[in-house]
Amino acid sequence: MKKYLLFLCGALCLSGAYGEGVVLSDTSVNEEPFYAPQTTTSYPESQSRTYVVQQVRPVTRDLLSNDTSDPLFLVPDNMFLSDSYVSFMDRRMRIGEYLGYGINNNFVVHANMHYQIDFSGHHENGFSATEFGGTYRMSHGFNASHIISDALFGLKVWGSSHVRTPEYADSSYYAGLRFGRQYTGITLAGTVKSTWVFDNARGLSYIDFIPEAYFRFKYDWHAGLGFDFRKSTNPHLLDNQEWLNLKLLRQYGNTQYVGRFDYEFDSGEVQVGANVKILF
Repeated sequence: MKKYLLFLCGALCLSGAYGEGVVLSDTSVNEEPFYAPQTTTSYPESQSRTYVVQQVRPVTRDLLSNDTSDPLFLVPDNMFLSDSYVSFMDRRMRIGEYLGYGINNNFVVHANMHYQIDFSGHHENGFSATEFGGTYRMSHGFNASHIISDALFGLKVWGSSHVRTPEYADSSYYAGLRFGRQYTGITLAGTVKSTWVFDNARGLSYIDFIPEAYFRFKYDWHAGLGFDFRKSTNPHLLDNQEWLNLKLLRQYGNTQYVGRFDYEFDSGEVQVGANVKILF
């Protein structure tokens, strides 16, 4: 709880530094005024007056349309998001591919597949359950509070019997709520998600509460800071966990290269990984 309070205080301080009081939704824009050259009109000496006419034309630029790592990003209508990733943890390597498709700027459907390679000698190699899910945007942030909210849901099926962690179980279901607020330099978001895991050997459920702060710097450098507080109904199968999540990325057009670092406080477990995200 202390770590959570420190996180909220730090995020609020940084929001004052980066937010600059400008609120964005996922379809709003950051307007930078364009000043046309000044026009001077002279009159005869009898009318010794000079008028300076200044024309202002707004130049709009959407800062969020292709920021695929923003916690509140939603794949635009008729576009695909490909997320290829790899991670290393506890002498295991996990590789995977996520593919999402946007519908009507309100709904995204996705599929996700992992494969695990075990170097520990336990022979826990194999494909995870294939995940099918969706995200439905309930609020675009046009209300007085500018809060964006999404409903999350999905299921995982057809997993390998050799891969037995909750993320890789052969049958699980989840539902959740994501909400937050976007500024020009920072996004503050939170996710509450409940997952139910079922197979022939066990059953359990757990809930995740994930506060996040995401920063946009100059030259297309971005960074993210978050915590994942996980509470399990069966600690013998899945321990209660507190994860620190860090990411740093560089964006080139519609492509992002992401480096990730995750640390679990109780067990000291460390996970490092990388993503390549392409919006097309």
